[in-house]
Amino acid sequence: MRAPGARRARAQDSSDVSRADARERRDIVSGTVMPENRLIRFVADPEGNVVPDAAAKLPGRGLWVEASKAAIDKAVEKKLFSRAAKAQVTATADLSARAEKALLARMIGDLGLARRSGALFLGFDNVLRELQGPKPPKALIEAFDGAADGKRKLYSAAHRLELNCVVIECLTSAELGLALGRENVIHAAVQPGGLAERLTFDAERLSGFRPRNERDL
Repeated sequence: MRAPGARRARAQDSSDVSRADARERRDIVSGTVMPENRLIRFVADPEGNVVPDAAAKLPGRGLWVEASKAAIDKAVEKKLFSRAAKAQVTATADLSARAEKALLARMIGDLGLARRSGALFLGFDNVLRELQGPKPPKALIEAFDGAADGKRKLYSAAHRLELNCVVIECLTSAELGLALGRENVIHAAVQPGGLAERLTFDAERLSGFRPRNERDL
């Protein structure tokens, strides 16, 4: 298996994410056809500036690049966006940083939605209880910089119970805290559904900019 509020949040239909995960696009840098969960879309705005389109919804010709700093930097350096767009466009040196920021913003937003909708559980004890419950989570979210001991215990529990869930470790405790309005967030879990699917999809892409610690259970 690959890597909660005043109003109830509405999650994106998981089938939308599943279809995106299955679709393939050609990376303008390598020429390789890849699934969309390994790519990020860019478009040229009306002024001809290349901008990241992490949600893949902006109008215009889509320019798809592997979701990694190295690939995006190469596309900028080699002026591959202009070649793919068949027009002169401007791609600035900070484009990879802006792409990473866009993916991070999506994940932070979706974590907030999951918290407000009651689909997210925080803290070691709560996560462990959900793992052992009748409706186990689809995704475990562990701070990249969190202590290994607690993570290991949760991984072991999930493995022992033979759960079909993915572990995401591409966010720091500070980023999780920003998303959830708390300090020192290390352990979280998300129930099955559209938000879990989209978080997993975006974690796969964000991991391309960061040390990769996502693992399957």
